[in-house]
Amino acid sequence: MVAPVGEHASIDMKPCMETLRTLDAGTAAAQEKLIDAIKANPSKYNPVVFYHMAKVLFDQNKKDDAAFWFYAGQLRARFDANRCADISARSAVAVLNQEFGGPINRYALQDIPKLEETVNKVLAFDEKTAHDYDNRWINLHGMDSMIDSLEGSSSKKALSLPQSQWAAIEKQTRDDYLKGFKEAMIELKARK
Repeated sequence: MVAPVGEHASIDMKPCMETLRTLDAGTAAAQEKLIDAIKANPSKYNPVVFYHMAKVLFDQNKKDDAAFWFYAGQLRARFDANRCADISARSAVAVLNQEFGGPINRYALQDIPKLEETVNKVLAFDEKTAHDYDNRWINLHGMDSMIDSLEGSSSKKALSLPQSQWAAIEKQTRDDYLKGFKEAMIELKARK
């Protein structure tokens, strides 16, 4: 990975990386303490943390809890992607879904009514919980960051769409998430 330059260098990933190290390789006691801290103040953590926490919870056989945090991470990551000005960075959500989604999705799809309840809880959680983390984390996964780093200079492109658009983007992201989920459930039920 190349070092970010310009505005990309102002994206502070250190707290996220420390959290991920504990979730991925910390002792069971350290993981539990951190999970409790994340649940107590989820607005502080970017969606990548939720994905990793979901894996830890799933591995601990807390599968319903894992599903909630996986889908919460997925929804928040989509919002961050949708407000990111670098369209190429938006593919980071698909990468996260691919890396963490398989076992959780297979589990969740075994009980459709429970999954529907979980998604409704995720939507309510997301609407009432602030996004107090640096949403620009996703920009580090885009071509603009890579090109700027390789050239050693900043392109001066905006990292995010104008903040005046964020409320509408957030609402549209939730609406699209629910619509896509309902369409998937209709298709799934039709196959049975």
